[in-house]
Amino acid sequence: MFSQTLLYVTITNVYKLGEYATLDSPATKKNLSQLLPQKCHCPVGPPSIPFIAPRLVVPNRSLPDRKSPAMKLFCLLLVSFFAAAYASSERAIAVAGAGGLLSDPEQQCVYTVYVRTGSIWKGGTDSAIGVTLLGSDGTGVRIADLEQWGGMMGAGHDYYERGNLDIFSGRGPCMERAPCWANVTSDGAGAHHGWYCNYVEVTATGPHMGCAQQLFTVEQWLATDASPYRLYTAVDNCGDKQAAKGQEVRASIAL
Repeated sequence: MFSQTLLYVTITNVYKLGEYATLDSPATKKNLSQLLPQKCHCPVGPPSIPFIAPRLVVPNRSLPDRKSPAMKLFCLLLVSFFAAAYASSERAIAVAGAGGLLSDPEQQCVYTVYVRTGSIWKGGTDSAIGVTLLGSDGTGVRIADLEQWGGMMGAGHDYYERGNLDIFSGRGPCMERAPCWANVTSDGAGAHHGWYCNYVEVTATGPHMGCAQQLFTVEQWLATDASPYRLYTAVDNCGDKQAAKGQEVRASIAL
């Protein structure tokens, strides 16, 4: 006895037979013969093998709980990595002095630094070279490591080798006055710490601002084993009449 809905699957159609009290009754067979195609010789009655719809079985591989200690640790490490990378780029160039800088939290000015290494024997170095630039008002910017800040010579280039002209460029806070004083430094690290520098040339510009250019002639060793036996040198052009042309206030200009 069947008192439920039966489904029969043929090759081309699926038929809902409805509810019948008894499959062997004459009324049931008559109704079935009217529903099935005339050329179909399917037996009347329940199929010998029931039709089971396929079911997709998904393995239990759920993601870790967001509140689990492992997931919290992973998120913390990820945030720390990006924060350290951002802080490193921000520390590459810092403000030197107090006051006098234009309000520039987005560092909209661009500085380009050209460094010429002397061709003298053992004049190249593996040390990190930095430069501090000041205007006539005593304020400016400090770049601790030129290569890290804005090396432009391409991957694999060996900076500060004999006879090199190395170029560096990057963003920084805008100076109100053009740079006229420079302090060039070496950290003295590496296999060849001694370095002979011919000159450092700097250009600085920003949006709606003039372009300032200054040449700082060095022509000396930055080393502990050669005169003047120190790893820094300062070049002051602020009082130079020839250089004074670029020391006026860098007022905005119409473009």
